[in-house]
Amino acid sequence: MTEYGRGQGSEPWPPEDPLYGDGGWGGQQPHAGHQPAHGGQQHPQQPHQQAQYGDWSGHQGHDPGQAPYGGQQYDQQQYTGGQYQGGHQQYPEQHQHYGDQQQYPPADHQQYGEQQQYAHQGQQVYQQGGWDGTGTHAHVPYAADPGDPYGQQPAAYGAEQPDHYGTPDAYPPPEPPGRRGAEPEPEAEPPTETDWDPGPDRGEHAFFAGGDTAVDTDDADDDEPGGTGRRGRGGKGEKKKKRRNGCACLVVLLVFGGGLAGVSYVGYTFYQNRYASAPDYSGDGTGQTVSIEVPKGAGGAEIGRRLKEAGVVKSVDAFVSAFTHNPEGDKIQAGAYILKKQMSASSAVEMMLDPKSQANVMVKPGQRNVQVYQAIDDKLGLSAGTTKGVARKEYADLGLPSWAKGGESVKDPLEGFLYPGTYAAAKGMKPEAVLKDMVQQADAAYAKYDLAAKAKQFKLDGPMQVITVASLVQAEGKTIDDYRKMAEVVYNRLDYSNPETYGFLQFDSTYNYVKNQSNIDISLAEIKQNKDPYNTYSHKGLPPGPIGNPGETALKATLDPTDDGWYYFVATDGVSKTEFARTHADFEKLRDKFNARSDD
Repeated sequence: MTEYGRGQGSEPWPPEDPLYGDGGWGGQQPHAGHQPAHGGQQHPQQPHQQAQYGDWSGHQGHDPGQAPYGGQQYDQQQYTGGQYQGGHQQYPEQHQHYGDQQQYPPADHQQYGEQQQYAHQGQQVYQQGGWDGTGTHAHVPYAADPGDPYGQQPAAYGAEQPDHYGTPDAYPPPEPPGRRGAEPEPEAEPPTETDWDPGPDRGEHAFFAGGDTAVDTDDADDDEPGGTGRRGRGGKGEKKKKRRNGCACLVVLLVFGGGLAGVSYVGYTFYQNRYASAPDYSGDGTGQTVSIEVPKGAGGAEIGRRLKEAGVVKSVDAFVSAFTHNPEGDKIQAGAYILKKQMSASSAVEMMLDPKSQANVMVKPGQRNVQVYQAIDDKLGLSAGTTKGVARKEYADLGLPSWAKGGESVKDPLEGFLYPGTYAAAKGMKPEAVLKDMVQQADAAYAKYDLAAKAKQFKLDGPMQVITVASLVQAEGKTIDDYRKMAEVVYNRLDYSNPETYGFLQFDSTYNYVKNQSNIDISLAEIKQNKDPYNTYSHKGLPPGPIGNPGETALKATLDPTDDGWYYFVATDGVSKTEFARTHADFEKLRDKFNARSDD
């Protein structure tokens, strides 16, 4: 297929051609009742010479010699070599139906569309859809549907042509290009109102109003007069877009604002912790006092936290700073302290270093329970004997180890289990709480050693007797070296087959425990008269239970005695010097030395 006007021969007019069926409009629509007789087509009757094929000469449009429209209507158009019948054009060479597909011989002048002109000889005009000279406009024939077998059948002569535009559902009739208007835009749904939409009239920048650039602004200037430009088409859609962009902008601002606030907070906190002084009270506090308990092993931060919770200091950091800068701050030990509320951190540290503020009870190595009970009563402000009565009634609930079971002869089940150390004992506290803390410390200390295995090693009846030996070593020894020798003396004398004592310990400390005294000047006759089970002068073996609370040093010496054959010892100076002997003869010499001291 050749392009129009560029080759020889005739070619069909395809329906896809944009000029197919539309030759322009030259007038107005016909009035009602003016229908042409032959298929709605009106042709000026003019002779036409048959054009030769293969010659396209001339041009499209009106020829200067074209006859004007004279207002005459012809029912039939004649061609030389061609016939027009019933709305069909027949040509000698092609014999193609005009209504379906038109093929024209290559004439000198041809124009496709709704207005066709043929100018060859005498400038004859073939006009369709033009003005008929009477002011009426003929209907434009449309190409028949190839799928409709009856689409090319013309109506009977004289019959009225069907009106394809009279039904309500039909498309409106075509109009001339000059009268065609823009198709109406479909109505958009009303936009949903939002809480915030600044709009251009409130200073909204073009970036936030939909991304318009300078190019869009120039285009809008050209489009505004016709109303079909970008702004004219934008309307509600652009308003929605603006709102979406505004919401996105708000989210971005919130994200950046939150990030900035977080960074500012971190920076402020860093500055406060690094450079700013911690909040603190001023002065020595109010008249109201509180009791503070400091646990064992607590550092400055833990002490400061407890003081802040009790209202003594204003901040932990302030106390830690004062605690660190005080050269004696590390001397603050575990225990209870009586302090004032709303004190400056430095004043709190100074007061805790003052012994007068300490509300503690201290258990010394070798100290008996009766002495500890009295100290607790004094610290708690209780009447004498209160703590001792609680110990007798509630000893089983204070946390004693399972092996700490004595017989009926045991004077105090808690003896040997009030571990030496410093414990909080301030007014308002209960005595059982103080005792329980002491027992728990003893249980933890004894659990470090395999006392059951050590008992078998030294031929003892269990861990309870190990603690009893340790209490004897603690009571009789004076120095660390004495403790190991003293432990050997105990184990050697417990052997019933020993030739020196035959199983009798004969320790003055056991008799003093019975008498609740500490006397070294005891006559042999007085001691032998007492038959108490704890008196080792009248009973072989160990006493029923410990006679005091041994410390860590005495306990370790009990578990690691010497092996030098010691059976006797005498405190020759009566205070701190203890001498040991292997035989009874050597013992007599040491006793004479002690008696000589007393005579002086």
